[in-house]
Amino acid sequence: MQSTAFFAVAIIAAGMASCGPEASAADAAPTAASTATAASTPKPCTDGWDFVATDCQLTWRGITVYGAIDAGFGWQSHGAPWDPRSAVGASYLIQKQNNSPLWGPAPNALTNSFIGIKGTEPIGGNVSVVFALDAGFDPYSLRFSNGPGSVAANAGIPQNFATAYSDSSRAGQWFNGQGYVGLSSPTYGTLTVFRQNSLTLDAVFDYDPFGASYGFSPIGFQGITCGGGNTQNCRNSTSLKYRIKVGQFRAAALWQFGGYAENNASNGAYQFQAGADIPTWGSGVLSVDAIYSFVRDSVSLSLGPGTNDASGAPIPPFLPQALTAQISNNEAVMLVAKYTDGPLKAYAGYEHIRYMAPSNPQTGFTDIAGDFVCLNCQAFNNTTINNTAFGVNGLGNRNLQVMWVGAKYAVTENLDVIGAYYHYIQNSFFGTAAGGPAPCFGREHAQCAGTFDAISAAVDWRFAPKWDLYSGIMFTQVNGGLAFGFLQRNNIAPTVGLRFRF
Repeated sequence: MQSTAFFAVAIIAAGMASCGPEASAADAAPTAASTATAASTPKPCTDGWDFVATDCQLTWRGITVYGAIDAGFGWQSHGAPWDPRSAVGASYLIQKQNNSPLWGPAPNALTNSFIGIKGTEPIGGNVSVVFALDAGFDPYSLRFSNGPGSVAANAGIPQNFATAYSDSSRAGQWFNGQGYVGLSSPTYGTLTVFRQNSLTLDAVFDYDPFGASYGFSPIGFQGITCGGGNTQNCRNSTSLKYRIKVGQFRAAALWQFGGYAENNASNGAYQFQAGADIPTWGSGVLSVDAIYSFVRDSVSLSLGPGTNDASGAPIPPFLPQALTAQISNNEAVMLVAKYTDGPLKAYAGYEHIRYMAPSNPQTGFTDIAGDFVCLNCQAFNNTTINNTAFGVNGLGNRNLQVMWVGAKYAVTENLDVIGAYYHYIQNSFFGTAAGGPAPCFGREHAQCAGTFDAISAAVDWRFAPKWDLYSGIMFTQVNGGLAFGFLQRNNIAPTVGLRFRF
């Protein structure tokens, strides 16, 4: 918390001072490495009012300070109290602990609040060094976003008293967003190393109508799609990433080297991407991408359930709630498309994820938030590991299909209307070692077939160069096996917020 506060104070101080005009800016959003094309020299801020009221940038000698602050207020029909550690902060989405109607803070609903530095420095020809380092935080508590830490903090707390915890790739690190360096050229592409977004996270930013919003997009809130199955794999701390574009075509690849000891949430991963921007009739452009992912020994953190009745509903005292690391091998294929024509953007996406038994079952390791998790250690530190969630002891592999459609329409240059629908389908993979597969379609087991649905709508008004005011609502509902262990099965979450981007 002190580090975040210090960082915020440093930015405000920088805004009060003059910034050198010789600097050049990298990309405006922390979602991908910038190219080395000559960027127009950004307008430097000259004083504090300039920083707040105009589109100037905090730049000096090739380094740009950038970020966003997103804070609001909202209501949930079946919610959970605000969590100052969690990246999402509020229970916009229906979760197992959501129970009662409540009003409360709504942080990071449209964009995760973050702060960072970035730059592009030409080194000869059309090649430049590019770098970025940023971290997400909660705008109310000023704590670095720590999804795994929020899960761990609720271990041992009855389910009906838990806060709005949620697992995440942001785990309290001062580099919980990105932290990469590399070389970029419009001719040869961009090669970057160290902590970076997965290719699927970049795709969700580009092809989700809500741009991976926490408050209005389940694929932004959960991170299942961007992690190729598990949210902790949306970012990789030790990775090599390459992107190249030739004409209207593009390709990319990512390799995560290293494992848990290097602050990764797996023991290895790789991704491949191919796509294109295809001109259509008139001024329209159709963008398409396909991404293949494989993650080995992927980690997903949750709280082990207490006692459930025959229908899968939790019953008092809603304990023991042990911190549980589920380990699996995940394979995914994502197909996404976007059509742009004037003020209209239409989106569609599909991802098929297969969860399998891990290559290397774990007995103990330190997760990305720094917590030690070990097999059957409930009596030691209230943690355990599940290596057998898929493909063993009669259980089959889990197949999850995620799909979405939506649109964004610019009513004016500064006013957008956005709407989207999201749908998940889980297969039945329940079975026993003695009897084999035993398909089920209710909520009596987490392995039963199930569905999830979400519908969202929002209005975003950019009333000043760096400021926007937004209002929206998301309805979510779970059924069948995806509703196992839930106190409630749906949630309505209207939210209003104010965002400042610099």
